[in-house]
Amino acid sequence: MHDWGAAVGLQIATQAPELVSGLIIQNANAHRSGFGPVWDAVLKFWSEPTKENEAAATPDLTFEFTREQYTGGLPEDVAATIRGEPWVEDWRVMNRPGSMETHRALIGDYKSRAARFDTIAAYLKKWQPPALMLWGRHDPYFDIAETLSWMQDLPRMEAHVFDGGHFLLETHAEPALSLMIGFIKRTQEMHPDRRPAHPGPV
Repeated sequence: MHDWGAAVGLQIATQAPELVSGLIIQNANAHRSGFGPVWDAVLKFWSEPTKENEAAATPDLTFEFTREQYTGGLPEDVAATIRGEPWVEDWRVMNRPGSMETHRALIGDYKSRAARFDTIAAYLKKWQPPALMLWGRHDPYFDIAETLSWMQDLPRMEAHVFDGGHFLLETHAEPALSLMIGFIKRTQEMHPDRRPAHPGPV
């Protein structure tokens, strides 16, 4: 689960917790502690949904901010390891018909996801699913305090904090992949009855 994917993954998990063999969390917010200063404009928009506040809450609808999602907060030597310019493709996709409107709607709808944080915390504390956390410490969107909230809910979580950013796999794909493969193998051994019917991603 990453970013927007956390809301989707946790919605599925809370609906059928007995089917969850484990969680892999990569810079995914599920607690109020993850809302750092960059979220102030969004929180204001949620409480006062005016056009002016919506504009202030969606600064990522520019090429510069799209690039910032990849490089923001990263030390120069780490940012230099990003291959190519993936933000160029992101910006192309963002400019497809309807994409901007969809993104604005997602920002507004995320309020309903944040309203489920207490339900999610209750699920995590009750079911204690095996979990692997991979976190980029320089994430400009989700505060590093979010990692502690996850670990408080899941005290046996395996957690790894990297010298990376929001899109951790752009700079640390190899170590992250190794940790994920090991975690998946262990959880499949623990829960062979929950092994997927096919090897591909769902």
